[in-house]
Amino acid sequence: MSEPVSETPLVVTLSIPCRAEYVGVARLAILGVASRLDFSYDEVEDLRLAVGEACAGAIDHLGDGGSDATSINLRCEIAPAELTVVVGYSTGSSGEGSKVEKADPENIGALLMEILVDSVDISHDPEGGTSIRLVKMVHPSS
Repeated sequence: MSEPVSETPLVVTLSIPCRAEYVGVARLAILGVASRLDFSYDEVEDLRLAVGEACAGAIDHLGDGGSDATSINLRCEIAPAELTVVVGYSTGSSGEGSKVEKADPENIGALLMEILVDSVDISHDPEGGTSIRLVKMVHPSS
């Protein structure tokens, strides 16, 4: 007998130091989470690459090593039909207010993210925080 599907997404969180050598940890965590859903091997790899690009973008923005208190936070929301990964980081300085951006044509990492997942939203809060929201839909097998 199968268990009833919950309407509330399951949540997995991870915080890594703002250092290039920890991006692999984030990618491995996403592999573990994404493999619990009905994604194909290629879809899992696409998601891992997109998360790696989001983390690399945070490191580029903050500087490799950041400050001792700087970290990159990942929040995975697992629902039956999709996986949402929010990669968040903060500069600690005032931003430009709340806005949502699409990928900058000059930013190869942002373009890759848009190609690899179903939805990408980048938002900034007034306190200097940035969130990159990646959504990968579970597509029925054909």
